[in-house]
Amino acid sequence: MGDVACIIRVMPESPDIDLEALKAALKETVPEIHEIQEQPIAFGLKALMVVAVVGDQGGQTDQLETKLSSVPGVERAEIVEVTLT
Repeated sequence: MGDVACIIRVMPESPDIDLEALKAALKETVPEIHEIQEQPIAFGLKALMVVAVVGDQGGQTDQLETKLSSVPGVERAEIVEVTLT
């Protein structure tokens, strides 16, 4: 079996949230995270674009999305792209 790289858009609950603290919480919850970049959305709100590598077995990407959505301060997490590594 191989691995896949996932790009996930994580939307914070509000524009006032401490993004550095949220990034730390995401990395603590999901050790597979390789990179997190901020992406401006509108009116001061920024999304976090998370890159993580997981196994290509069934359900791994869904579990990753669920873990990220469960972090306090996250409104939602959605997979934007999945590619083979």
